[in-house]
Formats: sequence, C-alpha cells, structure tokens
Amino acid sequence: MNFTATPGTRERVTLTEVGTRDGLQSEPALVPAAVKAGLIDAMIDAGLRHIEATSFVSPRAVPQLADAHDMLALVHRRADAHLAALVPNARGAERALGAGVDEMVCFVSASEAHNLANLNASIASSLSNVGEIAAVVNGAVVNGAVPLRGAVACAFGCPFEGEVDVDAVLRIVEAYARLGIDRLTLGDTTGMATPPTVARLVEAVRKRFPEQRIALHFHNTRGVALANVMLGLDLGIREYEASIAGLGGCPFAPGASGNVCTEDLVYLLEESGFSTGIDLDALIGVAQRMEGIIGRTLPGQVMKAGPRLRKHSLDGARRAVG
Repeated sequence: MNFTATPGTRERVTLTEVGTRDGLQSEPALVPAAVKAGLIDAMIDAGLRHIEATSFVSPRAVPQLADAHDMLALVHRRADAHLAALVPNARGAERALGAGVDEMVCFVSASEAHNLANLNASIASSLSNVGEIAAVVNGAVVNGAVPLRGAVACAFGCPFEGEVDVDAVLRIVEAYARLGIDRLTLGDTTGMATPPTVARLVEAVRKRFPEQRIALHFHNTRGVALANVMLGLDLGIREYEASIAGLGGCPFAPGASGNVCTEDLVYLLEESGFSTGIDLDALIGVAQRMEGIIGRTLPGQVMKAGPRLRKHSLDGARRAVG
C-alpha cells in the first residue's frame, strides 16, 4: 500500500468541514447564529472552501439548527467558498434555495432501523423524498444550478442492525444515480468503519458505478478514522468530510462520538505530501475558538500539540520539568 502522494507532486485533497452542522447538532446548548457565522468566516479565512454549514430540518427535531436561514445571511460570502446545507425533504430544499446555498445534501441510511430512528421513515419513503428534493432542485432557477449531493448514512455498519450489506448501500447509490445525483458521500455515521470494510465498499461502488465521484465521511468512535482515511487515500479517494476539533456525533445513534478531526486530518495530509490549501495554524485557532464556545475539552489532538516542527522555548521546558 502507498499512503503518500505521488513523488514529485502535491495532489490536492478536498475537505468539507461539517462542524457547524454535524458537530453542533449534537450539542445541548444553542450556539447563537452570529457566533456560528463567525466560526464559518474564520474557517474560510483559514482556507476551507467547502463547508456543510447547517441543516434545514424541522426546528423541533434539531433546535440547534433552527436559525439556518438567519445564520447563513450573516456569513461573509465569497465566490470561491461553497456553503452546503443538509435537507430532509422538498420543503427543506425550498428553504435552502431561499437562503442561497451553494449545494444541498440529501441523505438516506443503508440501515432500515437507523433510517427509522433518524428520519422516522422507511428507506423507500426517504428515497421518495429524495426524488421530491431533486425535483425542487432541478426546477429552480436561482443563479444557475445548485448541485445535489447524496449521502448514505450507516454505510459501514449500524448500531441497531450490525453489519450492513454492501448491496443495501449499492441500492441507494443506484437510486441516487437514477435521479441524476453524481456526488456521493459514504457515511460512517457511528464510527463502525475499518480499513477492510472501507476497501470492500469503495471497490464495490466503483465496480458498479465507475464514473461516480466518492467522498468519505468517518467518525472516530473507535479511534480508527485516520487509518480509514489512509486506506481511502490508497484507493485514490481525494474527498473527505471532517469536523473542527473533532466535534460531533449522531444524536439518533447510541455510542456515536465525534467526527474525524479537521485539523488532525489536515496535518496528516500535508505531512503525507498532499495539498489541502488550508493554513493549519489558522485552523488550530478556529478549533481552539470552538472549544471555548462549547466549554469543554474537545478530542482534537493537533490543536493541543501543534504541528510536528513547532519549536518551543528550552527555558520554558526546563521550568516545566523543574
């Protein structure tokens, strides 16, 4: 296996930041819209160009994101920074269009039990909703086309059903393909992915849908998220989703802890010879800012230790020892 970029090159890896959506949706406290918008502005200033900023779900289901429209209006938008939003149905898609999002994300779980817990609907019903979302997107003329991404939740395992069959994932990918959705995220919603399961699923999707663009979304529940990324890199995947400071977890799945950490992932990629276009020191600052807002220690490691070659004062080290 080759886990580094091709010698003599710095291949680009695209990261999508999901902290203000996937991260904050699980927090008990409500973070004000202006604070969230400020975090997104700081992420953009640090070099992040793809941010899944919020979700247009029912405010009753996810009150932490009830301010989606108002929050997006506070972000300092720029042409080279793309803001996405999760949408569960046609009404959510209409609201997202009204807020001027650059991309929408629909989602269906590969597990019937998780889909019921997460969306209160069967997989078949959720796919019907996706068809309605696609119709809204395709029928809208708002500054040109708005891309629609299809995410598959619990693609690598389910806390209710256990192993998820590859064919269950492929059926959802096929449904997305029939609707013209050519952007796909395979989601490890509860941190059950391992390098062998990642290889098996990615290879199966590529065999059936060779032209399909794939992004990977890992959670670090069992401490192997970065190992899964390394395997993904070896398979040629160049798109990943991550959350600032490792914030996050699925509120509708027991035992699901935070996402793979953005700044830890940036550090790994840059040290492995890939390019992200992200200023790691600036991103660490955003992670520390998020930790202060949340008010507890978050799982990110690089935000605590700093980059590998960061130098420290010898006098300070002596005082710490003595």
